[in-house]
Amino acid sequence: MEAKSFRKSGNFPSLMSAFLYFDVSFMIWVMCGALSLYITKDFALTDVQKATMVAIPTLGGSIFRIPMGLLADRIGSRKAGIIGMILTVIPLMWAWQMGTTLNQVYIFGILLGIAGASFAVALSLASRWYPAEHQGLAMGIAGAGNSGTALATFFGPKLAQAYGWHAVFGMALIPLGLVLLFYIIFAKDSPNQPAPKKIGDYLSMFKFADTWWFSLFYSITFGGFVGFATYFSIFFYDVYGEKAMVGGLTKIEVGYLVTITVIAGSFFRPIGGYIADKIGGMKFLLILFACVSTCSFLIASMPKSFLVMLLFTSVMMACLGMGNGSIFQIVPQRFPKEIGVVTGIVGAFGGLGGFILPKYLLGPLKQSTGSHVAGFIVVGCIVLVGTLAFYAVTRSWKKSWATTESGVNY
Repeated sequence: MEAKSFRKSGNFPSLMSAFLYFDVSFMIWVMCGALSLYITKDFALTDVQKATMVAIPTLGGSIFRIPMGLLADRIGSRKAGIIGMILTVIPLMWAWQMGTTLNQVYIFGILLGIAGASFAVALSLASRWYPAEHQGLAMGIAGAGNSGTALATFFGPKLAQAYGWHAVFGMALIPLGLVLLFYIIFAKDSPNQPAPKKIGDYLSMFKFADTWWFSLFYSITFGGFVGFATYFSIFFYDVYGEKAMVGGLTKIEVGYLVTITVIAGSFFRPIGGYIADKIGGMKFLLILFACVSTCSFLIASMPKSFLVMLLFTSVMMACLGMGNGSIFQIVPQRFPKEIGVVTGIVGAFGGLGGFILPKYLLGPLKQSTGSHVAGFIVVGCIVLVGTLAFYAVTRSWKKSWATTESGVNY
């Protein structure tokens, strides 16, 4: 009965369009991380430079998400998505035909952020088609486009091994073109699309404390997901790779392990949204934050078996993925008319968290200590503090706007 209600309440072709757009864009966005073991080999990078290289596209996503969110609200998610995919061709062509210096890698890495900005468009397209009681599931399905990371980490290393990493960026133009065609045909803007407002009205969202709180918490869940997704290739190869030990993992095998962790985070996202619809996003997020903190401390124990490490990292990524879905079960209830721009703002901070994680925590701590232990201990402590902050602020929310009168679980 619930499935029937969900199908009747929205527009499934548009939901699938949002998912595919986010999926192919996310695949493209994280390609520097997926191909990091091959790109870094060409430039002999330090630990900090490696972390910077994989983090740069995430920063680009943060930069472009707010203007893409504004664009989605002003001209509609359908047109904004088409523009975003066309612009994504630029960095792919650049990486394919050039990318011969580290500075060029940084430049096309920033431009890959255009693909990362798809988040603000895809989620607003999906959200406006569905009522409050189905927001968690709808946003979870659209947001499961995170699974594009798995495509990058699974196929990227094998293709780079065979054809070189430059060629992999050129090959990405094929699925991008196919998704663009599907999107043009099937994506439709909801009749609930709000009338365009002045840019000043959108930017006024920064005046609300809740906008900043959502941004902080999403910088933990999404920032953690994308930050680890781009850095785990370096991490697993450093700890369990063929250069770290006799009989260690090859670069392609490392890609398989990272794919498993990414799949855990991606495909548990809609499950997180569904559970949030049932028991409330606030209650569920508190549990997830505590689990992420615990997993980070377990990872810091550096188990000798890569399979045990795979278990810890996969559970952590699954919790981060479900956390992403849970947060966006709550956001549309608080800001239903400004979902495009708020999604852009919150998503931008999520991307910023994904940039800070490898660039300023994992990479520098690895270089200064010679081990990944300190980085994961610090991450665990940060998430623990975030858990306590989330508990405190949700008590305030429940006394103000998050009432149960609407029948929506918080």
